[in-house]
Amino acid sequence: MYHLIKQEGAARRGEFETVHGTVQTPAFMNVATAGAIKGAVSAYDLKDLHCQVQLCNTYHLHLRPGDETVKKLGGIRKFTGWDGPVLTDSGGFQVFSLAKLRNIKEEGVTFASHVDGHKIFMGPEESMRIQSNLGSTIAMAFDECVENPAAYEYAKASCERTARWLERCKKEMARLNSLEDTINPHQLLFGINQGCTFEDLRVEHMKRIAELDLDGYAIGGLAVGEPTEEMYRIIEAVEPHMPKDKIRYLMGVGTPANILEAVRRGVDLFDCVMPSRNARHGHAFTWEGCRNLLNAKYELDEAPLDENCQCPVCQKFSRAYIHHLFKAGEMLAMRLTVMHNLYFYNHLMECIREALDAGRYEHFYQEHIEALGKRI
Repeated sequence: MYHLIKQEGAARRGEFETVHGTVQTPAFMNVATAGAIKGAVSAYDLKDLHCQVQLCNTYHLHLRPGDETVKKLGGIRKFTGWDGPVLTDSGGFQVFSLAKLRNIKEEGVTFASHVDGHKIFMGPEESMRIQSNLGSTIAMAFDECVENPAAYEYAKASCERTARWLERCKKEMARLNSLEDTINPHQLLFGINQGCTFEDLRVEHMKRIAELDLDGYAIGGLAVGEPTEEMYRIIEAVEPHMPKDKIRYLMGVGTPANILEAVRRGVDLFDCVMPSRNARHGHAFTWEGCRNLLNAKYELDEAPLDENCQCPVCQKFSRAYIHHLFKAGEMLAMRLTVMHNLYFYNHLMECIREALDAGRYEHFYQEHIEALGKRI
């Protein structure tokens, strides 16, 4: 259940109640693809980093260790040790991004596993069953994620298929939630808006899926290579047609500046691998911009990664030490930088919420948008 607390322009401050806890929004979800954050960060670390929601991946967990195995072990929350809400994505994006060979039909998609090449079939019902076995708080509907740019006619047919698949997801979830051995009988379902960068397809698709009265709505198929201006244009086109009383999720986005822009356009929920992926390559996000710790200038720099940061890493370690760890190939370099970046993102969301509470989000946006988009 989403409660809109207050609004400033299109920017929304809210709360999202789930069976596993209430999420203060706008919020960023930390991506634990296979049940852990890449860079040796566990669910227990996430508590110290002010994380609210852990995101896990249906496709990867289905392959390893297997969703049936996770179910036998009590579900994804018990398995990983995370006691808060968990969102599982449907596997749709991975099917279309990782599978080199795939065959899309009305029933679903047949594709080869990227791990060992064995054939897998996944459709709306299979995706819902896997996510039910994982016992996540929120399940994402199975959709087709089309590459940008795409041909208009293909994008149109794909939207229609995704809408039909969504109806099947809703029906299957209702059945699964009613079973006696279901781990989470209160599992929520989010639908995904598609339509590439075609405004008319996006709006038409959003209107259609809004009729299904789901628990939340996502904008998918963006941040996949199109210019950021295109992404903002599509959010602005879709937002007026998204139910006001439902949470809104922009999938796979993005940089701190992307988040500031999208909050300004009415988005509540975000996820992205960027803070952890960039950290593993030596890039630390700070209030002054993005810092490349591989640079020689940090060799004797005793300052923390960000002098305005209260994270466990900035309290104890210097830029010089983390620079050395990267040069020495030490895994600790990745762990510390990932922890800092995740804290930075979660703290950024806290500051956004405080600004919205105080009715000064526009001031906060103007104050930080330039620096947050900068490379130091």
